[in-house]
Amino acid sequence: MSKAADRRSLRTWIDLDRTALAHNVLTFRCLLPPDCRLMAVCKSNAYGHGLYDLAPALQEIGVDWFGVDSIVEAATLREKGIRKPILVLGYTLPSRFAEAARHTVSLTVSNLENLTALAAMRNTRRLKVHLKFDTGMHRQGFLPSQWEAALGVVRKLGRRVEVEGIYTHFAAAKDPGRREYTEQQIGEFERAVARLREAGLSPIRHANATAGVLNYSQAAYDLARVGVGLMGYWPSSETKRAWDTRIVLKSVLSWRTIISEVKTLRKGMGIGYDLTETLKKRSPIGVCPIGYWHGFPRSLSRVGEVLVRGRRAKVLGTVSMDMIIIDLSQVDGARVGDVVTVIGRDGSEEITAYEVAGRAGVSHYELLTRLNPLIQKFTTG
Repeated sequence: MSKAADRRSLRTWIDLDRTALAHNVLTFRCLLPPDCRLMAVCKSNAYGHGLYDLAPALQEIGVDWFGVDSIVEAATLREKGIRKPILVLGYTLPSRFAEAARHTVSLTVSNLENLTALAAMRNTRRLKVHLKFDTGMHRQGFLPSQWEAALGVVRKLGRRVEVEGIYTHFAAAKDPGRREYTEQQIGEFERAVARLREAGLSPIRHANATAGVLNYSQAAYDLARVGVGLMGYWPSSETKRAWDTRIVLKSVLSWRTIISEVKTLRKGMGIGYDLTETLKKRSPIGVCPIGYWHGFPRSLSRVGEVLVRGRRAKVLGTVSMDMIIIDLSQVDGARVGDVVTVIGRDGSEEITAYEVAGRAGVSHYELLTRLNPLIQKFTTG
């Protein structure tokens, strides 16, 4: 069955533009020093793009590492043919350490409890870990007051565990105007690196995520963790204003659905649950088979818009679990089966994830990662 035929059998789907993805990878490659490797951060279902759809394309394009949230994601990537190094960025239960070693997956260790559990491991393959240091994010990581205790446990790890990396995460790198705090974090991280080197360790160093790559080139180190930037999105409006005249990021994702029903209603008729909107004139309306279960936020009730035949159509009434109602009064000839663009371009019009997120009152990160992972993906380009 052709890709077009596959789409005709679906009520909603997501298109992933491989050409845009390759463009974004190259863009970030050019921002990094030649000896700095690129990690594609694919956590949270690759920011809603589909972890198991996007990772093979990224491997073919040529990223150096993958970053995921859990050992479950990492093990599945291995089963699906991903052979590049993988780092689990989130917390891993000690009961899953052996599984990580079996799949040659590196783990983040960010607290003394997990570090002590590593030292107590028996009869397992060699496990690679990255120690995470809290330099000011105050989330995961060893605080400066814990460094010596952590090094004491590291000395007991023996050959079963390799300290492959050391890293931190910046709290305010998305705003290039707030440099002092991030520069303090960079200084703290470099002190942590120096302390490990004094202890005879020379691990891979990494600190920059998307915003850091763009705003703090001095923190490039050995590896850069780029997630949302590879998907074609800016980490913040402040970073976009600082950079969008110098580089172009191309959105990888487009979300489509269809019109499943069309009818014309009289002036004064109420729309949807609780009749929260009343038609001010005789109007054609369309029903689309998506709702908040699919990731179309309920907060878009009465304010959201979609594209039909290159024209904007407003969401009427309350967003349901599996359906939305749209105003077709500005769309000539709309009929059942027409493609509806929720995020993406149709003709000269475009609805971006930024716009949808803004109308919904959430960040574009939240909007994208809440897209239902069961929505089928198609890679184009």
